[in-house]
Amino acid sequence: MVVMQLYLCEKPSQAKDIAAVLGAKRRGDGCWLGTNVTVTWCIGHLLETAPPDAYDARYKRWVLADLPIIPDKWKMTVKPRTASQYKAVKRLLGEATELVIATDADREGEMIARELVEHCRYRGPIRRLWLSALDDASIRKALAALKPGAETFSLYHSALGRSRADWLIGMNMSRLFTLLGRQSGYQGVLPVGRVQTPTLRLVVDRDRSIADFVPVAYWAIDVQLLHEGTAFTAQWRANPDACDDQDRCLNQALAQQAAVAMSNATSARVVKLRTERMREIAPLPFDLGTLQEVCSKKLGLGAQETLDIAQALYETHKVITYPRSDCGFLPVSQHSEAPGILAALRQADPSLNALNEHLQPQRRSRAWNDAKVSAHHGIIPTAAAKNLERLTGKHRAVYTLIRARYLAQFLPNHEYDRTQADFDCAGEALRAVGKQIVEPGWKRALPEALAPAKGREAPAPQTLPTLAEGRDCAVDEVRLKDLWTQPPKPFTEGDLIKAMKNVAKLVEDPLLKQKLKDTTGIGTEATRASIIQGLLDRGYLVKNGKALAATPAAFSLIDAVPRAIADPGTTAIWEQALDMVQSGEMSLEEFVTKQAAWMSKQVARCAGLSMTISGPASPAGRGATPWKKKRKTTARKPSTGSKRAAKPASKA
Repeated sequence: MVVMQLYLCEKPSQAKDIAAVLGAKRRGDGCWLGTNVTVTWCIGHLLETAPPDAYDARYKRWVLADLPIIPDKWKMTVKPRTASQYKAVKRLLGEATELVIATDADREGEMIARELVEHCRYRGPIRRLWLSALDDASIRKALAALKPGAETFSLYHSALGRSRADWLIGMNMSRLFTLLGRQSGYQGVLPVGRVQTPTLRLVVDRDRSIADFVPVAYWAIDVQLLHEGTAFTAQWRANPDACDDQDRCLNQALAQQAAVAMSNATSARVVKLRTERMREIAPLPFDLGTLQEVCSKKLGLGAQETLDIAQALYETHKVITYPRSDCGFLPVSQHSEAPGILAALRQADPSLNALNEHLQPQRRSRAWNDAKVSAHHGIIPTAAAKNLERLTGKHRAVYTLIRARYLAQFLPNHEYDRTQADFDCAGEALRAVGKQIVEPGWKRALPEALAPAKGREAPAPQTLPTLAEGRDCAVDEVRLKDLWTQPPKPFTEGDLIKAMKNVAKLVEDPLLKQKLKDTTGIGTEATRASIIQGLLDRGYLVKNGKALAATPAAFSLIDAVPRAIADPGTTAIWEQALDMVQSGEMSLEEFVTKQAAWMSKQVARCAGLSMTISGPASPAGRGATPWKKKRKTTARKPSTGSKRAAKPASKA
């Protein structure tokens, strides 16, 4: 019997890379052909969960009395757009004597392959190719270590549970609230989702806290001191009884009195001096969420844009490992590859030569930890670092950030001396803090250290002169600052990704908070960017520069849906349950049954609601909020409590 080994990949580009290594170089119908080996591909999901009318034709009409819709037996349908590739895959599965699943190494990739296996009734042996990078060396290494198919099967059930939960909530709650909206005269569709609605609520809640913010005045004093010709700045430390919980002085008269007293003084005496050696260990390699957060902050990139760039660096350029990772740690076994990767990075980019004398390939940072590696490890550069000149603009910038985090693992700790000097000035307490870098360490690898951006350097921390307890420093200038507390900042896409990852910190319900693991978020590394983009595309969110803002429709929808549907804690609990499905602690059937029962209760509870909803944001009205305007938080006019010239007040 002729053995026909079939490799089933997720994308055409991935299939082409694997086929080249396997020697399958002849193009066939929807596949690459070799000797007793065939490589085919999906184009994402070739199948989708059937719509309600596939179960009963009456569901074509949206009627409240038909809700909830809960399938007895779930059906899948072929996506029309990629039907031709589905036919090719189905034919090849019928001819195969062994299947190797080579889709992306995550739960969604597992589902893309397994749903086809089930739908096409393939019954042969299955093995799993688990890839973390698409360069030739990584593919060969993974081909030599194929996993048994049973080892990753639970990922499929976890993904299937997620898919069915999304369907139950999306189909039922979207129909329910769209119908309720129509009763009040709103004619649009109101989509409600298991992840998108709680994500939207995070932004709505933040916008409300900004709108409701009432600024409070506070006062600070900066005192410029001189010692042996060196100027430095100390800050006034007010009596704690006159301060808030962030040590901000709320008593104007007290601040003015202190400013006058110190303005009349000629010197300040050092009463306490302490220097401490501080050590900062290198940050972990990136997981996708952290990469999106940093790229938003440093490069102004959106979450989806960052993911798209990372995918291109992985699939097209092959210079980084699998990007949709939720883990920043690395397997210990991979440490032996470090000298080769570092050598390749230095050869590809001469600007790294400045690091040669500092890099220690044998160094093992905290990143190398098998116990903390999940299905994927941190995003790191590959040894295929040639032709970097092809990387330009944003692609080069994102790659440089990823590379820097990897290089940091082989550099010493960042060390500096932190000196804290306390002074007495006319009976008032002052404190100056100075920082002296002793060992730049891993910060040498940061892009700004290798190629500083002109005009954008952060101000250097102040360095204190040589001081001693009991010595006096001359008072050169006293600046009384009249300030306002500031509202919370609007979410950026990077901030929102971080909030979705760390949602347990934002959950207020004490029972939910107790149940939640700190590591449980909403959505996955692979889906968070598309969730945010979907909210933007539907007009629930708008962007004002980097800042995200909820539209009037978003506020109305969040106010209308049941609190549990919009509560990020509820969704995080479901994600926790999906982890239990993946680990085998809960069956797929039990998970879906619980979801269906919960959904039925929500439909029954909400069916009689009346609601009023605003329309989606129009281009002319983007960014508007539906109620009171935010109070302006400009600085107050400076007080005149000092005989020395007071500088203009600054914002906090």
